Amino acid sequence: MGKFLAVLLLGSAVIAGASMYYLQVYGLYDEVTERDVKLVSVVDDLPESISFDNFEAIDSESSPIRYRACFTTDLSLSLLTETYVGLESVKLRNAPEWFDCFDAGAIDAQLLAGTALPFLGEKNVRFGVDRIVVITDDGRGYIWHDLNDCGDKAYDGTIVGEECPGRETSE
Repeated sequence: MGKFLAVLLLGSAVIAGASMYYLQVYGLYDEVTERDVKLVSVVDDLPESISFDNFEAIDSESSPIRYRACFTTDLSLSLLTETYVGLESVKLRNAPEWFDCFDAGAIDAQLLAGTALPFLGEKNVRFGVDRIVVITDDGRGYIWHDLNDCGDKAYDGTIVGEECPGRETSE
């Protein structure tokens, strides 16, 4: 009887672990149907759409920072740097391995080599979360969400303060 219970317990643990892995890596992601690429203008500090093609994106309701997208654009880096808000540095986020177009290692290498530049895509797409856009010199683009200062404070328990926008509450 003891061996049966041990095998049952071990089998349940394996099934639970495999289920959690599947849900985190595959099951919770959905294809994004809204196709738009925006960058924040240096003129009015508002996001505006740019020309793009070959858009692919995934997102998940389970976390505000699971959004990943890839696209191409015909806009040059020199035009983009003159027109849109650039970022000094970014925290690169990985994508699931099955989302082939988003290779965080390759993107990071291009950022370090200076052949790709980061831009602010949109402020506060959700409370405390900004959209980051990286575009390479050959026109490939990558998008992800990252916590901004307000998001960092809100999620680590620090007092948020008045400089952060109000949180939307769902009723």
